[in-house]
Amino acid sequence: MEATELKACIRKESGKGPARRIRKEGLIPAVFYGRGEEAIPLSVNAAGLRKIIKEKGGNVFIRLLIEGQERQERLSLIKELQIEPVSRRFQHADFYEIRVDHKLTIDVPLHFTGTPVGVVNGGELQQLKRDLKISCLPSSLPDFIEVDVSGLEIGDSLKVQDIRTPDDIAVLDPGDVGVVMVAVMKVSAPKAEEEAEGEAAAEGEASPKESEKG
Repeated sequence: MEATELKACIRKESGKGPARRIRKEGLIPAVFYGRGEEAIPLSVNAAGLRKIIKEKGGNVFIRLLIEGQERQERLSLIKELQIEPVSRRFQHADFYEIRVDHKLTIDVPLHFTGTPVGVVNGGELQQLKRDLKISCLPSSLPDFIEVDVSGLEIGDSLKVQDIRTPDDIAVLDPGDVGVVMVAVMKVSAPKAEEEAEGEAAAEGEASPKESEKG
């Protein structure tokens, strides 16, 4: 199980003022939640965290190297990441402890592969669910779960119960929840009106010819 290291420092101050000062220094306030322990307030390097997420994705094991009175190493996953909506800058991060011998519950992205037969025949692929809630040991955590949709005809769908995962991964979402489907392509109202007008015009042109035959 690969983990990426990230340096962190114990944060002694809390509140909006200290948080703003931390961010000006290129850091972001963070919290580490250990099992059966009090939360540890931290500060981590914003650029370093952004690089990890960009290269590894959201579900990445991070080994926090915590500097304080005593140096600690804690294996973690990002539980929550607050992002400023306009600037997209990281504002706060929550890390929670991972133990290699304890199962974790987490949402894993779904990757749809293949071009459905129904789409080739004029249908539209609709993704109803983009991730799957699973439970497994950290060593079995996949980056994503692949779903082959190439065999879907128009009107066909896949549910959670249709997705196959390894035996050491338990799916926690209800089995009857829809994941993906191929629907009939919707025709917009303006286009439908244009087609109707075109048909009416064609009939109008044909009428005089028919009367001449009479």
